Amino acid sequence: MPRQSDYNTAEHMPQTEDAYTQAAFPLSNRLRRLVWNIVWLLLFRLSPRPFHAWRAMLLRLFGATLGPDCHFYPACKVWAPWNLVCADHVAAGDGVELYNPSPMHLGSHAIISQSAYICGATHDYNDPRFPLQSFRMEIGAYAWICARASVLPGVKVGEGAVLGLGSIASKNLEPWTVYSGNPAQAVRERVRVTDVPA
Repeated sequence: MPRQSDYNTAEHMPQTEDAYTQAAFPLSNRLRRLVWNIVWLLLFRLSPRPFHAWRAMLLRLFGATLGPDCHFYPACKVWAPWNLVCADHVAAGDGVELYNPSPMHLGSHAIISQSAYICGATHDYNDPRFPLQSFRMEIGAYAWICARASVLPGVKVGEGAVLGLGSIASKNLEPWTVYSGNPAQAVRERVRVTDVPA
């Protein structure tokens, strides 16, 4: 069953003579992202590494919903903070990119390691207008996306799933399962850790 997109440029924007140069989002969205990018560059990116509360505050100021004790490192990029929803104790390392034109949910104790890429959008290459399509993304509680791994648009990462170093998730990842490779394949089960004390 094909994944259902949350947003499709073809449904929301007027057509132009050259659809390839058409903006995918309205002006208000682009201006909001411009302001966020300036704040990210001057106040988020340059903040000292231990200043997790400061960076969480900046994300919240731009509409992110964050539970307590979330750690976003300085070189982590969030495309649209207003589309980010995190439970408690979420971590995103340096070089992580959360491309979230549609809502992205990260469960309790989810970890996104260095230079991992969570991609929430693509283009419909079979449509001559080449519209951008974005998808709701969900990373389950206690899931771990290892360094340099990628999650493709619309893929759901189950609770406790592990996506190994440099792996690419092109299909949903089952809970408490370790995946590796390109495309990622299940390699073993993971011991459930949800009974770990807070």
